[in-house]
Amino acid sequence: MLTLLFVVLLLAGIIVRVWLSSRQIRHVVRHRDAVPPEFAARIGLASHQRAADYTVARVRLGIKERFFDAALLIGLTLLGGLQAIDTWVSGLTSHDFLRQLLLIAVVGLLFALLELPFTLYRQFHLEGRFGFNRMTPGLFFRDAVKGLLLTAVIGLPLAAAVLWLMAQAGAYWWVWAWALWIGFSLLTLLLAPTVIAPLFNKFTPLKDAELSTRIQQLAQRCGFAINGLFVMDGSRRSGHGNAYFTGFGKSRRIVFFDTLLARLDGAEIEAVLAHELGHFAHRHIVKRIVMSFALALGFFALLGWLAGQPWFYTQLGVLPHLNGRNDAMALLLLFMVVPVFTFLLTPLSSWYSRRDEFQADRYAAQQSSSTQLVSALVKLYDDNAATLTPDPVHSAFYDSHPPAAIRIRHLNLAPVAPAVAVHS
Repeated sequence: MLTLLFVVLLLAGIIVRVWLSSRQIRHVVRHRDAVPPEFAARIGLASHQRAADYTVARVRLGIKERFFDAALLIGLTLLGGLQAIDTWVSGLTSHDFLRQLLLIAVVGLLFALLELPFTLYRQFHLEGRFGFNRMTPGLFFRDAVKGLLLTAVIGLPLAAAVLWLMAQAGAYWWVWAWALWIGFSLLTLLLAPTVIAPLFNKFTPLKDAELSTRIQQLAQRCGFAINGLFVMDGSRRSGHGNAYFTGFGKSRRIVFFDTLLARLDGAEIEAVLAHELGHFAHRHIVKRIVMSFALALGFFALLGWLAGQPWFYTQLGVLPHLNGRNDAMALLLLFMVVPVFTFLLTPLSSWYSRRDEFQADRYAAQQSSSTQLVSALVKLYDDNAATLTPDPVHSAFYDSHPPAAIRIRHLNLAPVAPAVAVHS
């Protein structure tokens, strides 16, 4: 029964993805030769067509990736790929715990290697074709090696701890594993700004005194304490611009891509940051963290049950060990098949995210200027080649942010009365 359900949902997911991608391509191409009236005064036809071509190229590559991912998933499960890897790893060591840890490491490395051609194509061909790639092959591979080593240093001890709990902590091991995951996630949030991110990018204090004063005043109005304003050398890798908040507690900081500072003026940057502060003011970040922890609890509870069910392995192409533990295999199988069973819930997650974006926009209009936020967004849409004419169904299914025209329409209607500062 599980095999049939897995195959049906996998095929349904592929069909829905291809249908949505086809709608997106047709809709974007249909509107390629005319800039929407609300953007005609600010974005030229050539930029609009570039954004359309960039969107279509990304969607077409995404279709190829989805077919490849589905074939890989079938190959590893029903066609016996995981079983073959497990048999090979079992021949390398007779130590049961080490066998399981090696299984996780080998499968993780396999995924990284098989995804590498798509990553290379996207970075050096697709992004390069549209003028976004700034990364050299040397920098790409240095980043890849750093990422792999970081995953090994952090991920393998975490996997080892979960496997130990599965074997030693009794029937309710999954509660302890969940607690471990929460601790790990919070520690990562704490260390990411000051320890992990600097391994890949250079961060320097913001030197623009006028902009710094403007941002500090905005943060004070919003009741938001920050521990620093930094500029990241994003231009070493990409032409895309961005800004973000990171960390929590005393480690919270605001980070600007240098490409963003080169494009927006002070008032526009203030409006963009007011939007980000809106997420904190409405507790969006905390709510999403809590939601992720709740989903993780459900995942571990499900794993706790499925790990002891022989049919879970056999109906997904794996023969469980009779004289050893199958914890690593259960963990891998569940990680791999959960997206198949949850894909059709994507529109719900997208709707929730867009609702948060509208709230943050309204907050920005109250704390800063909706006019300046609109100006900044139009520049960012233009610079990042974001399509102004997405297919409505595709957008509703996937997009975490509202379509450009709808978002700007809401901003133009947003009230501008002073807001009460909310401490995050």
